Amino acid sequence: MSTTLTQTSTQTFTRAHAKKISHRVATDLKRMQRLYGCPTDQEIDDYEEELIELLTAGYLGTVTYGFRLNDKWKEPTLRYTAFELSDPGFGDDPGRVPRGADVNGATFWSYLSYSSAWDKLTSGEQATFTADLRVKRVVAPEPGVDGYLQRDLAYSAGGRGVRREMVRSWG
Repeated sequence: MSTTLTQTSTQTFTRAHAKKISHRVATDLKRMQRLYGCPTDQEIDDYEEELIELLTAGYLGTVTYGFRLNDKWKEPTLRYTAFELSDPGFGDDPGRVPRGADVNGATFWSYLSYSSAWDKLTSGEQATFTADLRVKRVVAPEPGVDGYLQRDLAYSAGGRGVRREMVRSWG
């Protein structure tokens, strides 16, 4: 005689989950602001609101916040990539933005790529979705990286999350 136990679990990703993840990203941006003077409080609020909407709808591919010089991201730029996971409780605490990076001459910038779910929308649906967002994105080439990307943290809730990578310099 053999016994089999099967357990099935489903979890619905909600706006509250998106807020939890987005708040951790905003905390990283606040730390960047304290260390490097950018982004502004208003930009952080706008980026957080945009991220909540994108995560809730499942439209986030990647978003990068950081310093750009000569069309390349510089340290301490942060990139977040959306993912789905089976352990809804997995997640790190925000922080650990490095001190002392040289951002002289660099401009604070953000770059966003969308998920495959976004690509399935009509241009009208895309326009409707972005109409009320305070961050107004334009089509532009993605900057390269001055150094390398190092994965370090992940923030999650409700079965979805973002993996954080940080631009690190070779020197």
